[in-house]
Amino acid sequence: MTKFKNRETFLETAVDQELRPMFKEAGYPLPKKIKVTCGWPSKSAGRSSKQRIGECWDKSASKVGNVEIIISMALDDTAQVLDVLIHECVHAAVGNACGHKGPFRTLAMTLGLEGKMTATTAGVELSKKINAMKKRLGKYPHSAIDFSNRKKQSTRMIKVTCVDDDCGMVFRTSKKWVEYSGGGMDCPICHTCTVIDY
Repeated sequence: MTKFKNRETFLETAVDQELRPMFKEAGYPLPKKIKVTCGWPSKSAGRSSKQRIGECWDKSASKVGNVEIIISMALDDTAQVLDVLIHECVHAAVGNACGHKGPFRTLAMTLGLEGKMTATTAGVELSKKINAMKKRLGKYPHSAIDFSNRKKQSTRMIKVTCVDDDCGMVFRTSKKWVEYSGGGMDCPICHTCTVIDY
């Protein structure tokens, strides 16, 4: 059963009601100003391997000093979302400067995250806590989006290179102009013939 109308309310309630007490007990209180949203991380969101499923932005990146956390739109399993949220909150608690080492590793393991620190998963005890959170929060109100279905834009520009070594001009043009020229374009600088890279 879903108790929340939108994803952000679910995620921010999870941080405020469920994770803040847990982090405080572990000796690493969360920053006061945390915003959490569902979206595509800044890179590797659509990779088939090493897909980035969460991201934490330091407060220095925010105009109003918020720590900003992104949970990937590819996730809709409530337990996995909470697992990833905990990982990103570890970054928020210790700061991004240490990456996945030192204080990050210490806190992650204290909370019950296991495995490679760049891609942690909840251990047995933390999984039990996450299941209890699920019961209190209800279902995560989101249906996963398949990034791989995104249609890639075909390249419209064609690379053209001057054959004169002294010139070396490289430019791009549309297929229309290559066809208009009959496939024999001259270099716009030295007027020598060019090689068209389809």
